[in-house]
Amino acid sequence: MGGRQVLAARRRLTQALDGELSEHELVAAARAVVVELGSAERLLELISELACGEGDPEGCARLSYRHVLGFDKLLLIDGGPRHMLRAHLWHPGAGAIGKEDIHNHRSPLASYVARGRLTMELYEQDERNGQDEQVEQNGKGEPRSGGGMAAARYKESLAERSADWLLEPAGPARLRMTHVGQYTAGSAYALPAHTLHRAWCDTDVPTVTLFLETGSERRRHTDVFTAAGPHPGTVPKVPLDVEGYLAELGGLAELLRSS
Repeated sequence: MGGRQVLAARRRLTQALDGELSEHELVAAARAVVVELGSAERLLELISELACGEGDPEGCARLSYRHVLGFDKLLLIDGGPRHMLRAHLWHPGAGAIGKEDIHNHRSPLASYVARGRLTMELYEQDERNGQDEQVEQNGKGEPRSGGGMAAARYKESLAERSADWLLEPAGPARLRMTHVGQYTAGSAYALPAHTLHRAWCDTDVPTVTLFLETGSERRRHTDVFTAAGPHPGTVPKVPLDVEGYLAELGGLAELLRSS
């Protein structure tokens, strides 16, 4: 079920993340381990080993696909309900349904930028939920500065008998951006599950991130906010076959070698 690097990564993930950890402790542990596993030499060795068929290519291929937010999502190690380690390949200028969406996650996460650069914005929701618009206006009927961004909210979940995303409208909302930052190669971030954010590749070269999803107590749905118009109710996932999955890993290894 794995070569030397795959087995070592599995052991390290188990050591760092299993056990009774608070969310704060889990976020910190996830960031530390994703930085460790994402170091240039170690990540390249892991990807190269997986591209040769080590690990669980059949199982990982079924959970690897083009994500609705516009990047390739390749599962590297499936730790069941405790953790999942993925490589994300972000293509510059790639368009996709939902690429502008602000969202949170089912569990705490950590991400390490192995190549390229991401920009990320953090948001918070106004609890008035976009329904008290007059509060956001000045005496001339104009929006106050800092009034936030109007958006449509959806509850996103997974279909029971397929891998499709289900998006259920949940009414209007208003969001405020609280932070914006750039993450270059060698940098990392970690977020609690409820943190609203969006990220994108802001360079003209592909960006590679090592992404770690953690936690056995996962939320049943996530929150998705968009100002780009209505979403379809169902967005299909199209998983890779094994041959395509191994080819994607091989291409990713070559990209890392050229960095």
